[in-house]
Amino acid sequence: MIFAPKALMPLMRLMDAETAHKLTIKALKAGLVGAETRPDDAILATRMFGRTLANPIGLAAGFDKNAEAVNEVARLGFGFVEAGTVTPRPQSGNPRPRLFRLTPDRAVINRMGFNNDGLEVYLENLRRVDKHRVVFGANVGINKEGAEPERDYPALVSAVGPYADYITINISSPNTPGLRDLQGEARLAAILSGIESSKPVFVKIAPDLADDGLEAVISVCVQHGVAGLIVSNTTIARPATLKSPLKRETGGLSGAPLFAPSTAMLAKAYKLSAHKLVLIGAGGVFGAEDAFAKILAGASAVQLYTGFAYQGPAMLRPLKIGLAKLLRERGFGSVEQAVGAGL
Repeated sequence: MIFAPKALMPLMRLMDAETAHKLTIKALKAGLVGAETRPDDAILATRMFGRTLANPIGLAAGFDKNAEAVNEVARLGFGFVEAGTVTPRPQSGNPRPRLFRLTPDRAVINRMGFNNDGLEVYLENLRRVDKHRVVFGANVGINKEGAEPERDYPALVSAVGPYADYITINISSPNTPGLRDLQGEARLAAILSGIESSKPVFVKIAPDLADDGLEAVISVCVQHGVAGLIVSNTTIARPATLKSPLKRETGGLSGAPLFAPSTAMLAKAYKLSAHKLVLIGAGGVFGAEDAFAKILAGASAVQLYTGFAYQGPAMLRPLKIGLAKLLRERGFGSVEQAVGAGL
């Protein structure tokens, strides 16, 4: 069973967002959050990354930047866990405050700036991950200063490869200057051409890519043997529907307002990739219907972050029960059968 977090969520919201996040990581490491011991519905089992996942719901990168609590997070009931973004050298990120809750919008704006303890600490933490029980993804990025993307990404992929089931190349955070420029055809091709990996490599893209930019990314990824895309990272757009007074803060917007644009981009990517890439849907998932919509739009798996930050671990079981129910109601016998069926 999962203990305490649901009751503690209102208290956590009284703290500033970054302090609450740090306390959550500490609570997980201390074993104070408990674990989900009930098995998942068999209809949710799916095959990805060369592993069988008990369910297609994963935790996105950004929550556990240093891979400190991967085992503990996995015990909450996730089908897979992604940790990072890790950079070659430690960096403190942007000045605080840099993480903002837009509560009326069920959204978050962050301008963290890849704050992490660096590759050496990350690798040390990965040595403690239970490879038999945890399906794990390593998310890698570059330092704000002194970076050489064509050198750094291949080196990072090589370093984390022995510990990961898949590796995600983050070229789409809006909080590292120039990073999103790496989504351009020539730069991305140069990076990917230097990568050698026996593990599946995914590229995480921005929801703000134009249609021709998306087409170019997909073409380059297919040419260079990339396994798939994560659609999508946070957005720099600010929808007119935002109500929070914090809506003008600089950074990437995530949460409910990202659901529609990220799902639309997911559907485009599914059509353009023509089954040559595996897609993971991220952005604005708060419940079973959101997850199901991502799968119907072409996602083989779904990631949570902001929804998890707002609702805590207690969201996972009803989400999975609801997703199993939706699959059966629509006549699907597995997650795989539903992938892209809405298109």
